[in-house]
Amino acid sequence: MAGRTFDSRSDEDDVRVRPGRRGSRPRTRTRPSHDDAVPGLVVGVDRGRMTVRVEHADGPVEVIAMRARELGKHGVVTGDRVRLVGDTSGRTDTLARIVVIEPRSTVLRRTADDTDPTERVVVANAEQLVVVTAITDPEPHVGFLDRCLVAAFSGGLTPLLCLTKADLGSPDALLARYAGLEVEAIAVSRDTDLDELSPRLDGRISVFVGQSGVGKSTLVNRLVPDAYRATGGVSKVGKGRHTSSSAVLLDLPGGGMVIDTPGIRSFGLADTDPSDVLAAFDDLAEVARDCPPLCAHTASDPDCALDDWAAEGPPARAERLGSFRRLVEAVTRTPGY
Repeated sequence: MAGRTFDSRSDEDDVRVRPGRRGSRPRTRTRPSHDDAVPGLVVGVDRGRMTVRVEHADGPVEVIAMRARELGKHGVVTGDRVRLVGDTSGRTDTLARIVVIEPRSTVLRRTADDTDPTERVVVANAEQLVVVTAITDPEPHVGFLDRCLVAAFSGGLTPLLCLTKADLGSPDALLARYAGLEVEAIAVSRDTDLDELSPRLDGRISVFVGQSGVGKSTLVNRLVPDAYRATGGVSKVGKGRHTSSSAVLLDLPGGGMVIDTPGIRSFGLADTDPSDVLAAFDDLAEVARDCPPLCAHTASDPDCALDDWAAEGPPARAERLGSFRRLVEAVTRTPGY
């Protein structure tokens, strides 16, 4: 997957600083340079207050900060790399200001549903999206999984499927569904160690997503023993109770970081279209150059060049095309799970 930079901000020079008192001084396009601003990593966001990790000579400290007015409407999310001014000591009852949000290398986006015009960046700068789902109890929602994969591919993250409760069923059906995408998958259970999963997290920033009840918080607690993320059971109707309330970045004992997100019931993709999915697959994107204008690359699109490409090659091509089209249909036809 080609590396991309995601910067949700406008050019900083276009941000105008408004005076505190109307008419006290004219508006200006000149923005403070903040040469004394110190770098930090946002590890949590809660009701307009950010917890930012700042490196000091004697080790890292967590600083409480707020977003500076000059940033306008540009939001700050967990994983953002920022620069701060003010009191960055981390002492109780101190407050710093975030004055710069550095360009984002990746983003995880979602909307409330497919009719919501507001796109929300949930996490920034993660390298890997770990999609956690139970093999059974509750049954996997493949539409939700498809949409998570779309969000990963379009946001520049590498997806990894983590199939929990492997002691209660076989993962073969799910593995077969995504075989054509060459997405790595790992099956785990409470009774097995995490020796296969842990090496895939070491030295990387991984964001965990999953619907409630699939065992995501339990898994995070096993990976980060001092995380103490709340866990809950599955209700009698097979739907899990929400057990996490905010996205938070946690350090792995062996190096690397995980960002645990709240249990998500739906994953809207209102601002995503088939071209966003196609861009993540270099081989298919090359073939699709021969498609007619406005081709959505679904099985019902006449003269889609991907059909001939699959028919003229080995069976693996048809498998890959089928998996790709399921992702496209997740964007174009199915509701936001």
